Amino acid sequence: MLSSLPSDLDKSEGSYVWDAVAPASIELALAALQAQEVLRRGFAGTTFGSYLDLRCAERGVTRKEAMKAVGQVKFTGVVGTVVPQGTRVGTLADTLLGTSSMMFETLAAAVVDSSGYVMVSVSAVEGGSKGNVPSGAISLLITPIAGIMSVTNTAPMTGGAEVEKDDALLNRYYAKVRSPGTSGNKADYLNWALDVAGVGAAQVVPLWQGPGTVKVVIIGTDKRSVAAPIVTAAQQYIYPAPPLVGKAPIGAVVSVVAAAEVAIGVQAVLTLNGSRTLTQVKNDFTGAVRAYLSELAFSSDPAVRYVRIGSLLLDTPGVQDYANLLINGGSSNIAINVGQVAVVGTVSLV
Repeated sequence: MLSSLPSDLDKSEGSYVWDAVAPASIELALAALQAQEVLRRGFAGTTFGSYLDLRCAERGVTRKEAMKAVGQVKFTGVVGTVVPQGTRVGTLADTLLGTSSMMFETLAAAVVDSSGYVMVSVSAVEGGSKGNVPSGAISLLITPIAGIMSVTNTAPMTGGAEVEKDDALLNRYYAKVRSPGTSGNKADYLNWALDVAGVGAAQVVPLWQGPGTVKVVIIGTDKRSVAAPIVTAAQQYIYPAPPLVGKAPIGAVVSVVAAAEVAIGVQAVLTLNGSRTLTQVKNDFTGAVRAYLSELAFSSDPAVRYVRIGSLLLDTPGVQDYANLLINGGSSNIAINVGQVAVVGTVSLV
């Protein structure tokens, strides 16, 4: 702006001309930056949040909502006591860790029988992975019921999943536009499976039991085998029991199954450099192995490499050297077949 003015004017900083054009030039520069930002939000690869939702919606891809954890709770009490539908139970809050109580509610009414207890199906009140609590975590009877003496979950709660993140949604969008489904081809089944909340990846096995048969193997967003409710939801979405109609084309018979987990156990003798304790090293190494196995899940080359595990061990802070490294009792790669997913097993470091 200054260069477009006559040269005989005083255009030095602090002059009348400088002060007159400075505010306008600043606002124009900011407007140019904002225009660039608007452009970025218009492309799937550079947008985010609600703007990504709008871009994906153009192709019929919507963000998956949070999934609620489900399971069963054991109510112990006086024979004949009724546990109403909607009864709330929960976990204990932990003030040291700053975690609040996680609440669950019963999905149907039940009655304590002659055995002195009754098992009731429950669902988390809020969606998310925080509902996947371990066995025995539920101990609070939040809704008072006369005659009920105790509550507990004898098995872990499963199936809870967070709202789909931007990167996962973007990957599904790319899968839809780069590998479009046509009349029930392999890409169609993959996209249909990924549409279901709680599904993080899928494998499609065509003709697995002859003409017209298709097997869809799924894993969760945590890259582990999924809980039964998610398998059921995917089955109902793709190929429900007749006379209901799903996404699969006429003539196809589709089976949706959860992937089989292959536990990867690691043993090694370590030489530490003294900067970290063995417990810290074990925790860091286990996390690194878990991240590595997540990358392998349903990839084109899912084999667990012996040398890669050794590399992860050497890269772990506090480790100077190792010896006698064994993976599942051997010193070779672990093959992961179709329908399987590798997960962290027992890690023994001494």
